Amino acid sequence: MRVYVPLTLPGLAQAHKAGELGPGPLTAYAVTPALREWYVSDDIEELEYAALSRAAAASLRLVAGDPEAPRRRVVVAVDVADKDAVADPDRGLDAGAIGEVRIAAAVALAKAAAVHADADDAEADVTAAAAALGAADQGDDDAQFVVDGAEDHELLWFGIQEIPSLLG
Repeated sequence: MRVYVPLTLPGLAQAHKAGELGPGPLTAYAVTPALREWYVSDDIEELEYAALSRAAAASLRLVAGDPEAPRRRVVVAVDVADKDAVADPDRGLDAGAIGEVRIAAAVALAKAAAVHADADDAEADVTAAAAALGAADQGDDDAQFVVDGAEDHELLWFGIQEIPSLLG
């Protein structure tokens, strides 16, 4: 199963240094039955893009929670055994948890298929979105518009061998 692990650039640097994503448990996003029902599609590429988008939104929350992190969203795509990615049945009805899975143990970075990250030109919108998250969560439509602005930026694809240059 392909899962998408949200990170920050410092989190990616730590994973690169350790050679693994972890320690577990890790929160990731995947094509789950709830995501299939929510997205109403049978196209696996569309569903995987939806899972990646959910992970990008989670990465934005991580960025917002770390004032020292560069304002760029980062998601690592990794393949794990189906049995290792478990959806929490207690959060099945929570809209924020759609597509969310838990991975109990650390995952070797060598199993990663790719890294997805914002380009430099997204930093201003990601910065604004991170600052607006709290108000958006409270129902402020203007703040939600700012948060949605970060989603206008497509995450770029990087091979695992490109992590050192991505980290700069």
